[in-house]
Amino acid sequence: MLAAKSLFTYPHYWAECFGTAPFLPMSREEMTALGWDSCDIIIISGDAYVDHPSFGMAVIGRLLESQGFRVGIIAQPDWHSAEAFKALGRPNLFYAVSAGNMDSMINRYTADLKIRHDDAYTPDNVGGKRPDRAVLVYSQRCRESYNDVPILIGGIEASLRRVAHYDYWSNKVRRSVLMDAKADLLVYGNAERAVVEIAHRVAAGQAMKSIQDVRGTACMVNELPSHWDCKDSTRIDTPGRVDPMHNPYHWEQTNEALNAPCANGENPAPADQAQVVHIRPAAGSKPELILLPAFEKVSKDPVLYAHASRVLHLETNPSNARTLVQKHGDRYLWVNPPPVPLTTEELDDVFELPFQRVPHPAYGNARIPAYEMIRFSVNIMRGCFGGCSFCSITEHEGRVIQSRSEDSILREIEKIRDQTPGFTGTISDLGGPTANMYQLNCVSEEIHQNCRRLSCVFPTICKNLVTDHSPTTRLYRRARELPGIKRVMIASGLRYDLAVRDPEYVKELVTHHVGGYLKIAPEHTETAPLDKMMKPGMGAYDEFKALFDRFSKEADKEQYLIPYFIAAHPGTSDEDMLGLAFWLKKNDFRADQVQTFYPSPMAMATTMYHTAKDPIHRVNYKSAEVVVPKGEKRRRLHKAFLRYHDPDNWPLLREALKNMGKAHLIGYGKKNLVPPRQPANHPSAKPGTANSGAGKRRNRNNPGKGAFLTQHTGLPPRGGIDAGRGAGKSGSGKSHSVKSTRGKGKLGKGKQARRGRR
Repeated sequence: MLAAKSLFTYPHYWAECFGTAPFLPMSREEMTALGWDSCDIIIISGDAYVDHPSFGMAVIGRLLESQGFRVGIIAQPDWHSAEAFKALGRPNLFYAVSAGNMDSMINRYTADLKIRHDDAYTPDNVGGKRPDRAVLVYSQRCRESYNDVPILIGGIEASLRRVAHYDYWSNKVRRSVLMDAKADLLVYGNAERAVVEIAHRVAAGQAMKSIQDVRGTACMVNELPSHWDCKDSTRIDTPGRVDPMHNPYHWEQTNEALNAPCANGENPAPADQAQVVHIRPAAGSKPELILLPAFEKVSKDPVLYAHASRVLHLETNPSNARTLVQKHGDRYLWVNPPPVPLTTEELDDVFELPFQRVPHPAYGNARIPAYEMIRFSVNIMRGCFGGCSFCSITEHEGRVIQSRSEDSILREIEKIRDQTPGFTGTISDLGGPTANMYQLNCVSEEIHQNCRRLSCVFPTICKNLVTDHSPTTRLYRRARELPGIKRVMIASGLRYDLAVRDPEYVKELVTHHVGGYLKIAPEHTETAPLDKMMKPGMGAYDEFKALFDRFSKEADKEQYLIPYFIAAHPGTSDEDMLGLAFWLKKNDFRADQVQTFYPSPMAMATTMYHTAKDPIHRVNYKSAEVVVPKGEKRRRLHKAFLRYHDPDNWPLLREALKNMGKAHLIGYGKKNLVPPRQPANHPSAKPGTANSGAGKRRNRNNPGKGAFLTQHTGLPPRGGIDAGRGAGKSGSGKSHSVKSTRGKGKLGKGKQARRGRR
């Protein structure tokens, strides 16, 4: 079993004598009021500073403060010069740089590469307050400010770009962000354990560049240690070769001393010309590292890129993951294994740090949408073992579920009740990356230590996975019983294929915790794209819907399931989208807002998008090609299938149906998808040719950024994002909601109508 030094057992830094700050200071005036002459660590963040445990930089800041360090925050600095980065003076130890709770490129651009004009993590939802590739820009400005101060980069953007990765916005493979940022060290995933150790080691006088053995970090080295067992990744998962006479993994060395860096014996390179990784193997064993194809190779060879992606994802279990190495030019990117997950006690302590749970007073009355969405919600766990190929949670938080204790969660609910302004008695969510994975883990630690499955629930639910939801059910009941708590809602996405394993949980959920609508994510109806997404078939959806309808009826509540779908996901053909469109029509669903698949860095579906190869399975040069919907017209067509009911899409759909040999699906009958003509009042209708009866029932909602779940109840739409849960899903493209025409007008009064506004 993995063991690690407890987060809260380090000797405190001497500056603990200054005590706890009401808010981490953002100005010199605040520092003076606290009696500080300088900061030990300065956090640079692309988000506004909200002192709340759903915001990563607040968590890291408060955790470092608990270790005795003086921590300041420079939030959303003006990056056009270095002046804003000097606002708190020179940090004594290091800068900690993060783009924020989202990758800055996903935050700034839509899936169609259009600029967004809003930003939920910025006061008053103003867009453009952070630069593109924020980690790179912020790091450069920090270096310009004080060039001798070490720079530690982390957060979503750094985490998902830690190795050579396909970048959707430039349409090319980019180097590790660590190299481009010229930072000293990178932390990935949930970084509490790594950041605390790094801070104490730097405070003790160790140079950050020499810290190369901390789990959950990546660094650059000039040579590889001779005492490690170096395995070429082809020995792990053979991709095949372009030419039998040519080894695709051959590297052209620029230094003859590095020709055989993994050989036994002494490396002849002089010590002053190389950084050597100083990690001692366990007694009686030889540590292993896996040599991935070099950046220069994966940037030119799609098969090698897909192979490297697959190997990386196979090395994500903290219990058995090995060190990964990837050559970049004449240096090596060294990626240590993932961090040891926090224990329940450690996670409790982190979430119970002295957060104010509100934005910094400097923002006055400005509204920060991301905070508004989560201020009455509680994060009960971390991680997700679903492994959906389009989602970034696995790459960031990992597959191991880290759960808080019930008592800690209840104490946070009481803090919300007693301290959060505007609380009226409703907890908006008890959840996390997934609502119903609380305390679900492997039945055996020994089995888990040897497991390399990409998902615990695909292609089937693992027989060794605990699926008993009784801890979650008990938590819900205890939360409802707290004085002053009127309702406890569940807003996080639900893994319905797990929920059906425990009907008692479904009954509890449906009876007490659904506010008219419950969002779930089948993502598609057709087998081919579902297999590429690593999602269950529609049989699980149907099973869950039957339970949902049954328990809603028993509770005498009119409630609806709101399914999410993805357009243009790799592996999706036009025929697949046609099948989904007919499923929507058959079930009287209409999509409100549709966004096509968004290729986020490092996700397996992004690998499919870039390479047309499937890294879920072993890849080689003869592997079948994955169907990848690319190009503006093709992606627009797949969106149009999801919104088949919108007359704006009918011309495109009619053309596509004819090209597919499906012209018989154009007509006015129930078995037809679109009518042959535009409605009379439509701008595109030609005089005298339109059918005045077609297309009158048009969607009046205005498509926009983010996900909105509703049914057709006559209630106004309300958009937003879940900052606390969805950070790791920043590139998933999961913003496809549908409404049911069958529910129209049925929730138009009383409490049920108010529930529908969620």
